[in-house]
Amino acid sequence: MKLIIAIVQDQDESILGSAFREANVRATKLSTTGGFLKSGNTTFLVGTEDDKVKHVLSIIEDNCRQREQYVATPANYDINLDMTASFPVKVDVGGAIVFVMPIDEFHRF
Repeated sequence: MKLIIAIVQDQDESILGSAFREANVRATKLSTTGGFLKSGNTTFLVGTEDDKVKHVLSIIEDNCRQREQYVATPANYDINLDMTASFPVKVDVGGAIVFVMPIDEFHRF
């Protein structure tokens, strides 16, 4: 048995959740916050049999897309404490970060 931890951007949460339901994949959904952009994420926890891991990973890959987003850089102060202007920077966001971990035991009470 494996535990799949998939961290996805909130924009992909409903699409991936629907795809999991259509494929009859049971998942637990947690609201999380990303560190880099301080934006909302959703973490899905999926426990599955070893032979179904590739199927679950393909669902995640098909439904979580990477996008470009512009974010403002933080304002900087120079040595005279004069503030320099911030400007938007293009970053890639979205997609999914996925961890697949072995499970020694599983219990349902």
